Amino acid sequence: MDNLKLTLFLIILSTVSSNNDLDWNFCGTWRHGRDPLNLNLNISTGCKGIDISANENVLSVTGRITAQCERSEVISLNQLGLSSGGDIDFCLYWEPLLDQLKLTLGGQTLALCWPSSLQDSCCTDLTDGPKTKITTYGIFNTRIKTDHITNDTLMAYNFNGGAISYSELCEQANRESEDNKCAEPPYAHRSEAELKEDFRGRSITSPAIEGRSFKSSITIHLPPALKQAAKKANKVACTFFKNNSLLQEGHKDAKPISDVVEITVENEIIKDLSEPITIDFYHEVVSERHSRRCVSWDTRKDSLQVNWLDDGCETQHRGESHTVCLCNHLTYFTVLVDLNPAPVRHLAALTAITYLGCAVSVISCVALIVYLCRKRRRSKEQSLPIHLGLAVSLAFLSLIFFFTGIMANVGGESVCTWVGAVLHYALLSSFLWMGIEVLHTFWLVYMLFTPHLKPYIWILVGFVLPAVPVVIMAAVGNIYGMIEVTPSDDPSNPYKMCWMKLNEHEAWLAFCLTNITLLALLVSSGIVMLFLVYRQIRTREEWKQNRVAFLSIWGLSCLFGTTWGLTFLKVEPLSTVILFLSCILNSFQGFFLMLRFCMLDWMRKQAGGSSLGSSSTGSTRQHMLQAQEKS
Repeated sequence: MDNLKLTLFLIILSTVSSNNDLDWNFCGTWRHGRDPLNLNLNISTGCKGIDISANENVLSVTGRITAQCERSEVISLNQLGLSSGGDIDFCLYWEPLLDQLKLTLGGQTLALCWPSSLQDSCCTDLTDGPKTKITTYGIFNTRIKTDHITNDTLMAYNFNGGAISYSELCEQANRESEDNKCAEPPYAHRSEAELKEDFRGRSITSPAIEGRSFKSSITIHLPPALKQAAKKANKVACTFFKNNSLLQEGHKDAKPISDVVEITVENEIIKDLSEPITIDFYHEVVSERHSRRCVSWDTRKDSLQVNWLDDGCETQHRGESHTVCLCNHLTYFTVLVDLNPAPVRHLAALTAITYLGCAVSVISCVALIVYLCRKRRRSKEQSLPIHLGLAVSLAFLSLIFFFTGIMANVGGESVCTWVGAVLHYALLSSFLWMGIEVLHTFWLVYMLFTPHLKPYIWILVGFVLPAVPVVIMAAVGNIYGMIEVTPSDDPSNPYKMCWMKLNEHEAWLAFCLTNITLLALLVSSGIVMLFLVYRQIRTREEWKQNRVAFLSIWGLSCLFGTTWGLTFLKVEPLSTVILFLSCILNSFQGFFLMLRFCMLDWMRKQAGGSSLGSSSTGSTRQHMLQAQEKS
C-alpha cells in the first residue's frame, strides 16, 4: 500500500512539474515625472529572459525571449496621446506559442511582437529574478497574473525564461486547454505553398471552425502573378488566426470578425500585384444594417498599434455570411464590421423627396378630411369613419416626420426622447388604420352582413391601442432618442432625426416586435385582400374603363398599406430603384389617397351617379363592393 501511494505521488508530481506556462503577464503602475515620456524597446531572439524597468521618463522592455521577433527602438509616448501627469497603469502580455508580445499602457494596446506560429522552440516559465532597490520613480503595485508581488516602488523587475520545444508545449495545450493556441484551430494554423517555376496559382483553406450556428473558414486563392512578384523567395506562408486579442483591436465604431489571415513571403515586400489575391471569408451572419469591408494592417506603416485600413483591397458581398476580398499586397487581412448602421446612398435626394412628400401629404390629408366630413353629413356609410381615421393618422404621421429632423437639431437628445415616441405612435396608428381598412373590406366583399360597430370602437383600436406599446417602451427607457443617418458621400455630416435607437439591443428588439411584425401582417393581408377584390370586380362593367380599374386597385393598395412592402425588397441590382420608389410611394401616400377619392367621386358624377353606384348584378356582395368603391 505504501509503494502504491508513493507511485501515485510520483505520477502526480511528474504531471504537475511537466506543466509549462501557456501564457504570462506582468502588470504594474509606472510612477514617473513630468518630463516627456518614452518607451524603450530592445527585444531579440533567444530565451534568456526579460527585464521591465522604469525611471522618471522612460519605461523599458528589454531581453531575449522571442523565437523570431527582433525590435530595438525608442518611442515617444506623448505622440501616442499619453500625458506626463499622473501614474500610468500597464500590463505586459507574453504568449510563447504565438511568439506574441503586447503592452497595454494607459488604455492603449501596443504590439511589441506581432503574432506568428510554428517556430522550433518557445520561451516560457518566466520566473521572478532578484529584486532591485526601492526608488522614487519606478514601478509599484505589481503582480504576475493574479499573484500580487509588492507595493514598493522598484526600479526594475527581472524574469528568467526556460526554453521548451514548440511541439511539446503544443501537446500540453491540447491536453489542458479547450482554446488550443497551437498550429490547429481555433487560434493559429499555418500553411505554406511553394512558388515553383511552373506555379499557376493555388488555393489554401483554413480548418473550419464550428460556431453556434455557422461554420467559419477562410479560403485564399494565390494568383500566378505572385510568383513574378516574389523574385527571391520560393515559399509563401498563410497563417490563420482565430480570436486573437491583439488582432481584434479595431476602430471606435467598428470591429473585425474573429478570423484574421497573414500572408507573407519571407524577407520580401509584395505590393501592387498585377492580379489580386482573392480571400473568401466565411463568417457568422452580419446583418445588412451594418456595412462590412475588407481591411489590412500594414505593420511597416503602423508598427505599434493595429490599424485596419481598406487601402489596396476591394470588397465583394456574397450574402450575409460570405465576404470576398481582392487585395494587391501581402500582410494581415480581415473583414471589418461597422457597429453603426450602414451609410445610405443618395441620402440628400431621398431626404428632399421625403420632405416634399410629407408636406404634400399633410395638405392632401387635410383636404381629404374636409371632403370626408362634408360627405359624412349627407351619407351614413360605415366606411366613412374608417377612411377619416386613416386620413387623420397619415396627416399626423407626415407632420411629425416633416419636423423630426428640425427638432433633433434644435432640441437634442432630451427632446428626441419624446418626439421619437410620438413618431413611433403615429406610425403604429397608421398601420392599424390600414389594417382596419383591410378587415372592413373583407367583411364588405365576402360576408353577407357587415357588423354594425360604433365609430368609437374603431377609434379605440386605431388611436388608443398603439399608445400601449409606446408607453411601455418609453417607461423602459433607452428606446427612443436622437439617431444619425450617415450619407455615403459625406460621412462627416450625418442627418439627425428623432426615432428609435436601433444601435441598442433593446430598441432593435422592440422595433422588430412592433414595426416589422405589424408591417409584415399588414402587407401580407393587404396583398391577399387586393387579389380577392380583383376577383370580385374584374367582371364588372366599370372594370372595362382603364381609369376606374387603375384608380381602384391603386387606391386600394394605398388603403391596405401594400406600398410599404417595398421595404422588404432588397434585390441588389435594383436596390437603388426600389429605395427611391419606396420613398416616393410612402411619403406621397396621403396625396395618392386624396387623388383616388376625388377622382372616383368626379367620375361618378360624370357618369350621373349610376355607373359606379348600380347594383345590376343583384348580388348583395357586389352591391357592398360598389358601395365601397363609391365611398
